[in-house]
Amino acid sequence: MTLSSPISLISTLPPLENGDKLTRAEFERRYDAMPNLKKADLIEGIVYMASPLRVTGHGEPHVDIITWLGVYKAVTPGVKLADNATVRLDADNEPQPDACLRIITGGQTHVSNDDYIEGAPELIVEVAASSVSIDLHEKLKVYRRNQVQEYLVWRVYEGEFDWFRLREGEYVQLEPNADGVICSQVFPGLWLEKSALLAGNLGKVLEVLQQGLTSAEHQSFVEKISQ
Repeated sequence: MTLSSPISLISTLPPLENGDKLTRAEFERRYDAMPNLKKADLIEGIVYMASPLRVTGHGEPHVDIITWLGVYKAVTPGVKLADNATVRLDADNEPQPDACLRIITGGQTHVSNDDYIEGAPELIVEVAASSVSIDLHEKLKVYRRNQVQEYLVWRVYEGEFDWFRLREGEYVQLEPNADGVICSQVFPGLWLEKSALLAGNLGKVLEVLQQGLTSAEHQSFVEKISQ
């Protein structure tokens, strides 16, 4: 009997389709067999595949979020930032969040031998079209159950930004302080002026972030996670 070559085996795999109900292992096999596929999530055993992404609806907001988080990561040793990296949460859930920020030493995640994040990142950001998106429904439940500590959703077309913090097993929404700034409770110094972000004023967003990065809270956090 002649064994099939790896190429012929791959060619017999059905392609991923929206709505497929798959195990995580089968999801990964089919995803790996589609090298041109850029983004797919497995949420509660169901496959969700991204539609083509619009510039103002996703592309530009995504860059602003990555820039904001990237500056924080650059001056905060002990944290890692990933852009659209697949995360193995549990047997039925393998999302590909727009961004995730992780604590390395003593955090909730590790990187597997095959280079995937395993466990729940401390902070996840999703850029969503609106409140009807999967990001504010199925994904929110999955992230809450898996102990993602802070979950941020930018509803671009509605001009809203939701920042959820996990408390006693439930998500509560963090509100801006008197200065209009939301301050992370998991990553001290990660400050966001919500109105500036929604207005597209990235310069102001980074100016406020810089204030957070010079705070005593941020310095104490860096000392703690760098030990």
